Amino acid sequence: MATNDENGRTRNWTFLTNHAHVLLAIARNPTARLRDVADEVGVTERAAQAIVADLEAGGYLRRTRVGRRNEYTLNPTGRFRHPAEADHQVGALLALFTEEPPAPADPHATGESRDTGGPRGTER
Repeated sequence: MATNDENGRTRNWTFLTNHAHVLLAIARNPTARLRDVADEVGVTERAAQAIVADLEAGGYLRRTRVGRRNEYTLNPTGRFRHPAEADHQVGALLALFTEEPPAPADPHATGESRDTGGPRGTER
């Protein structure tokens, strides 16, 4: 999101940090190359490497070498680092941003009518 400061300069900011974006990118694709994670997040490959090292040191993920590539395993029970959110697990954030959205409800599949909300065949 871009905003202007008091001097008219544009400032970009987001609600999630690059660390969160990297964790989410890896959650979506645990075998992703760091180059691809960096491209998705919008950081350099070196920055992505540093962030992954931070996340690994913090216990949020584990790297396993599989052939020439890394495979990542996430720890959804890890707690947020900031004291304001320290009572929450990162798994809730991962679920929020990585789960497939539920399919829209089909009123005909449940036998309900759109008009009355009751069982089919009760409309008059």
